[in-house]
Amino acid sequence: MLLVVLGFAIAAQVRSTNADDAYANARPEDLVRILSDLDARQERLRRELAELEDSKRQLESGAEGREAALAEARRRAEVLGILAGTLPAEGPGVQVVFAPRDQRIRADSVLDAVEELRGAGAEAMQIQGGSGEPVRIVAGTWFVDSGEGITVDGVPMSSPYTIDVIGDPQTMQTALNIPGGVVDAVRQRGGNVTMHQPGLIKVTALHDGEPLRYARPVN
Repeated sequence: MLLVVLGFAIAAQVRSTNADDAYANARPEDLVRILSDLDARQERLRRELAELEDSKRQLESGAEGREAALAEARRRAEVLGILAGTLPAEGPGVQVVFAPRDQRIRADSVLDAVEELRGAGAEAMQIQGGSGEPVRIVAGTWFVDSGEGITVDGVPMSSPYTIDVIGDPQTMQTALNIPGGVVDAVRQRGGNVTMHQPGLIKVTALHDGEPLRYARPVN
């Protein structure tokens, strides 16, 4: 047991040292981007906490609480509809375009971008290939390589791939541009990533929920 604990402590120290070295060797502008991303995420969490506390106070206020509960239920239904992909959405955000340069764009690169955007506060996303209809990206969306392109939720796509994402534009752009992150990884693999802010992003593709085979709600 002592040897196991000692080994874990040494491994943790090595990882910490490697992370410190990476930041120590980073350029000042890279450190500024990382700090800006962390500040934006912290501010977003503060706003969400304040909204939840305000909802809690309204729900606990007697007769007004019933009306507040109904309003909250309607709002929650809309939010869940957007998150589940069953309702269209629009708002500020960015368009992220993946285009091949020397090599094809791989499915795992697109998936990494989707995960990074979710971590940066993306609220609704859809992806579209060089032709064809867009596909809504939800929690269960899957990406695989197929031929010279990729397949998203069973829909084959060819490059370039455009992700329309609703959320805070600056935070999401900063997240994708973090040193060693999505943009750097795609460029090292022979591709390009470009981002645009068109002002208003419209996510119109809808997700047809399939019946669940294994998951059941817990009462």
